[in-house]
Amino acid sequence: MVLGLTDMHTKRGKTMKVKTTWHGQRAFTAVGDSGYEIKMDATETYGGEGKGVTPTEMLLASVAGCIGIDVTMILKPHLSSIENIEIETDGTRKEDLPKGFTSIDVTFKIDGNIDSKKVWRAIDLGKQKYCAVSDSLKANIVFHLILNGEKV
Repeated sequence: MVLGLTDMHTKRGKTMKVKTTWHGQRAFTAVGDSGYEIKMDATETYGGEGKGVTPTEMLLASVAGCIGIDVTMILKPHLSSIENIEIETDGTRKEDLPKGFTSIDVTFKIDGNIDSKKVWRAIDLGKQKYCAVSDSLKANIVFHLILNGEKV
């Protein structure tokens, strides 16, 4: 495995936990095992104040960040030949609720002296074998409720 993640192991596989706390209206803060805080909020259109990234922006950023990390790990021997990497992630959303993404286009803009075949190989490997975020978009998502301390 290329990625050195320190996730807990269970019978289902590796687990990772993020705690997300409400701060009124549509504002939330999420903190994962890494300890970094992410502020999220809805736009004014959806009753928020726009004081954080939207969850859908986070999803697109997560896809870009994950594949970007994978590609740079795969291209490690060639990074000195690369001057700049920018990843643009464009999502097309459904018109009706829930307005999930119907497609996501990821565009790598790379400046440097590197063969395009090496970059494409790294992108393909990242997509097919290593990018946990894009792979997770196929995940079975199960919701649970604990209300006033009781699982209901």
